[in-house]
Formats: sequence, structure tokens, C-alpha cells
Amino acid sequence: MSDPEPMNDALTEKGNKTPSLSGNFLSAVIITLNEEKNIGRCLSSLAGLADEIVVIDSGSTDQTVEICRKKGAKVVFHPFEGHISQKNFALTQASHELVLSLDADEVLSETLHSSILAIKQHRLHDAYTFNRLNIYCGREIRHGGWYPDRKLRLALRSQVQWTGIDPHDQLSPSARARVAWLEGDLLHYSYDSVESHLRKAVSYAAIGAKARAARGHKATWIKLIISPIAIFFRRYVLQMGFRDGWYGWIISLVSAWETWMKYALLREMGKKQPPL
Repeated sequence: MSDPEPMNDALTEKGNKTPSLSGNFLSAVIITLNEEKNIGRCLSSLAGLADEIVVIDSGSTDQTVEICRKKGAKVVFHPFEGHISQKNFALTQASHELVLSLDADEVLSETLHSSILAIKQHRLHDAYTFNRLNIYCGREIRHGGWYPDRKLRLALRSQVQWTGIDPHDQLSPSARARVAWLEGDLLHYSYDSVESHLRKAVSYAAIGAKARAARGHKATWIKLIISPIAIFFRRYVLQMGFRDGWYGWIISLVSAWETWMKYALLREMGKKQPPL
């Protein structure tokens, strides 16, 4: 995929006179499971922007659903079959062609809110990317590969689909989609404690191992030993995670540990497979 074009609409500058579409209606879609700590903040950031908010819930037992309904969101129950599958289902539930896909722990900054509002009035592209700023234990993380962490989240739903390997998903544009970059950060309240990061790492390692096993991947001793070391070196040294201090060190270590667990679990799964 080629690099996105900047917001100054380089297509027009090149002489490709693409007519603009004004007055676009916007659907915001979010998947949830026990997100009562986050979902209210996320929904509040959509005020004055989204014409429709659709929440795909996979069986929350806390106050998530009640909070969503109080804030005017439409809640649809759908069994969780993986991050990618769930998010692709969410796209199908949007009433409008222009869709903003968010996670429950993400919030639009004021600048990004304004940028998307401008797109609703004058859209020249099919999909839009913007930077995501990760907030870890209350601190902004700007190194270690965590920033600018550019994401494609705003698009015509006919021009995109969720891809990747669970739990690491990405919204991918079609080959013909015109992509531009928007100003403003998507604020990601990733973890409020190191403990919650460690718990999520265990979960993600297990999901990642199962997804790779389903694709026939194998975990060699080389991957088991070298991959965690490479992840730590890349995040902490090459991507300057050390500049984020103590939390940069922790993030790099947990990333390496999650990688090791993923391949260790994948190796165990391979041993349990019956011989052909």
C-alpha cells in the first residue's frame, strides 16, 4: 500500500479532479466486553460528531450496556469470535457508508474531532489515517514504537476490511481506495497499571498462539529465543523506548515477555498435535 496523501488533497493538486461529497452522515462503531471504566469517556468524545453510534457487545456483565444506552448508543449483542471477526461484523451494522471504528479505551482529541467534522462536510478521499497517542499508567508514551502509531479508522465501509492475526488487527483499505492523513491524535488509554498490562499480555499471547496454530505456524527454538530479544532491542534501543524512562523499560520488557509466551504456547500446541 502506498503512503497516504496529506490532508491538503494532493489528488486535486495533481490534476485529478475528483468531486467532493458534502453532508456525509457518520456512523461510529465500537466493540465492547466489560468496558464500564472506559466506554463513557469514549462515547462522550463522539458528541456532536457521530450521527449514529453502534456498540457491538459480546456479553458484558458490568454496566457497559447501560452506560451505552444512556448515552444514546444502539447496542447489538454478538458472540465474540475474535477481534477481527467482531470488528468486521461491526462494520456491517453501521447504517451509514462513512464509518469511524474505535475501541472502547480510545478517545478523540479536540483537534481530531474537528478534523473529522470537516470531513463530514467536505470529503475528498475514501479512507483517513491519524496518529494514535498511547497513554500508559497516566503518562503519554512517545517512543518505543508507540507513537505516532498511525491508524486507519475513518473510511467508507465498502472500501475497507479488518485484517491481521488475532488479537492484532488492522483496518486495511482496498487497492483502489484513496487514503489521506488527518491532523489530531486518537488518545488510547491503554493500561492504568503495570499489572493490567501483564494480564493482557498473557491473554494476547494465548490468542496469538492459537491464531498462528490455526494457520499452521510452528515455533522453532530460534524463534523462541531470538524473537523476544529482538523485540526488546527494537523497542528499547532502536525505537528509543529508554526516552520514556521507567515505563519505557517496562513496556519493552512486557513486549518481549509476551512474544516469548506466544511462541512457547505455540510450541506446546505443536507437540500436542497428533501425528499424520
